[in-house]
Amino acid sequence: MKKFVKAIAAAVLAALLLTVSAAALAASPALIGVPDDATNQARAIKLLETAGLIEVDPAAGYSPEIKDITKYIYNIEVTPVSANTLTSTLQDFAASTINGTYAVPFGLRPSRDALIIESQSEDGSNPYVNVIVARSADAENETYKTVVAAYQTQLVAEYLLGKYTEAYFPAFPYDATTEVSEALIAEIDEYTSDKDGKSVVKVGVCGSANDQWKAVQKILDDEGANIYIELVEFDAYNLPNEALNSGEIDLNAFQHKAYLEKDAGGNGYDLAVIGDTLIAPLSLYSKQVDSLDALKELAGLLD
Repeated sequence: MKKFVKAIAAAVLAALLLTVSAAALAASPALIGVPDDATNQARAIKLLETAGLIEVDPAAGYSPEIKDITKYIYNIEVTPVSANTLTSTLQDFAASTINGTYAVPFGLRPSRDALIIESQSEDGSNPYVNVIVARSADAENETYKTVVAAYQTQLVAEYLLGKYTEAYFPAFPYDATTEVSEALIAEIDEYTSDKDGKSVVKVGVCGSANDQWKAVQKILDDEGANIYIELVEFDAYNLPNEALNSGEIDLNAFQHKAYLEKDAGGNGYDLAVIGDTLIAPLSLYSKQVDSLDALKELAGLLD
């Protein structure tokens, strides 16, 4: 009788432990860090959808919010974090979606370290391709077309690839088999041009990664285009479109298509894309697992 009671007690205890374990698992989802700004958070949500971790309301298009997640396929919790802290806090998350702008300087390499990389294309269909923008009335301006053509050259492509090491990729056709030399990077970094007697084109930019415009200037000078690029730096992303719309600058090159559509539409700016420039892929990184399948195993499949 005592053996029977002990067996029943052991069975009940095992069942309780199993229940507690299951409850603890359910209460402890794998945390996935995403940028807290609307645009990059939307990109992160789309990336998690591509990874097969969640389902998203199709009506949200390329701008979903967390509320647009209709199903969690795996036991994860999407956690917004300031984009510039995602690298330093990576160990605190099962995985985080990090833009190459932050990942590469931190020592992460998308092709080597990412569990999944945001799909990028050169055909203009990706809404996160960065662009050169003009006022709609100036979209056919021949000088501006010349600037776009100078940007979309092999020299600029090689400089982007060599200078920024996978933080950015050219968003126009280029020969990816060409080996980029350090000498070329050094030559462009040291290049200067004289604006005397040239048509000055003021281009609004943000951030520090704008040295590729030196390569653009070199192309223009080599071709005798008689155009001088004057970069006008802004310290906030809401300013270059306003400045362009008001005529303070001639072009801007700091944003992707999705941001332009939202900002111009919300403020009534009459602006137009005149050329693609670069793409900065968002990638999913982890210090806890080394593959997407391992992340899914860690999180656990939800019923």
